[in-house]
Amino acid sequence: MNNKSINRQILALAVPSIIANITTPLLALVDTAIVGHMGSAMFIAAIALGGSVFNMVYWLFNFLRMGTSGITAQEYGRGTSGNTSETLTRSLLIALSIGVGLIILRQPIISLAIDFMDPDPATADIALTYCHILIFGAPALLASYSFTGWFIGMQNSKATMWISLLINVTNIGASLLLVYGLKFGIKGVAIGTLTAQWIGAIAAFIMALHNGYRFKRHEGQPIFDRQKIKQFFSVNFDIFLRTICLIAVTVWFTRTGARQGTLMLSVNALLMQFFIIFSYFMDGFAFAGEALTGKSIGAGDKSLMKLTVKHLFGFGIGLSIMFSILYTIGGDLLLNILSNEQNVLQASSDFRWWVVTVPLAGFSAFIWDGIYIGATQTKWMLTAVFSAMVVFFVTLTITYPVMGNHGLWLAFISYLIVRGLVLILTYRKIERAHFYHQK
Repeated sequence: MNNKSINRQILALAVPSIIANITTPLLALVDTAIVGHMGSAMFIAAIALGGSVFNMVYWLFNFLRMGTSGITAQEYGRGTSGNTSETLTRSLLIALSIGVGLIILRQPIISLAIDFMDPDPATADIALTYCHILIFGAPALLASYSFTGWFIGMQNSKATMWISLLINVTNIGASLLLVYGLKFGIKGVAIGTLTAQWIGAIAAFIMALHNGYRFKRHEGQPIFDRQKIKQFFSVNFDIFLRTICLIAVTVWFTRTGARQGTLMLSVNALLMQFFIIFSYFMDGFAFAGEALTGKSIGAGDKSLMKLTVKHLFGFGIGLSIMFSILYTIGGDLLLNILSNEQNVLQASSDFRWWVVTVPLAGFSAFIWDGIYIGATQTKWMLTAVFSAMVVFFVTLTITYPVMGNHGLWLAFISYLIVRGLVLILTYRKIERAHFYHQK
């Protein structure tokens, strides 16, 4: 395979994912913009708190996407289509079970999560209203994780593109109608998101059927085979622990902002949108890495693996430079689109230069994550994120008392850099694990 061929494969997988992912930060931007024009920074802070609660809860189960993707891609590379259907079925059953459990336990989960953030009482009340509506989308959202991972593993990122576009366009339209048309306020934002989540899950199921998925036994193996389910959790346990580390950093970042008051919580929420926009672009190439790495390992194609790594990093370096330039030139414009609260905008300008460094500090971690997920070498992903988490808290402990919110952003940038560095150092272990018999 030559350089042009691998580039075409990467772009064929990455571009639809990027198109889909663009609507996700657009959704966050629209939600933030809607509440940012409701007359108080308190609404921005409440959305930030509500988003952090669901990130904290749902990220715990992100293995449903990541594990499904890597396992499916390797089965696809081996040409075992029946096993790919079994993988999705088990993932969906686990997703729906967890989603129902979250709804049943919604009262203590939401209350404890918001209390941990320690916001002021008025912001907490608004965030509680938002969360108690949105929790009923848990089964749909977790099922969507499973579908997304499966489509990526099946080398079909176009399906995820159409599903994501449907979810986010529906969400934006419904939220605008409910908030500005029907005057539902913060409830309108939550109901709009809830509606879109269920529509997206139904659409994903229909598309999976058209992509060859069949809910049935394969070669006499029962869907509820204990050994298979145990294997699924075993593969994904490291991802689960890794996710806890990610949540710890994200929650502590938000909590540190909240403890500085509503203004600084709002500032950090706005600035974090810069990271979210960049991350969804990079995720497109990470998804391509998952699909092609898993495919190459399943097929035993070491040359494809090497070309995938080389060219993914070429794209990653180019994108990181481009985004740093864009944030330098257009950062103030983006902030003004997000909010018209002058006190928030003025305070944000003091910290805007930190987000200019985010693309250069973080692109390596995104690319490596995709490669390691496709290789199902999740223990090294756990090692990288755990090491980065330690660096985050150590840096924060040292710099925050002196630098305040600047110290918080320095700790976050350090965390991104360490994630990428550790994965660079452990990459050779992937080749030894999967291609040790090849020269």
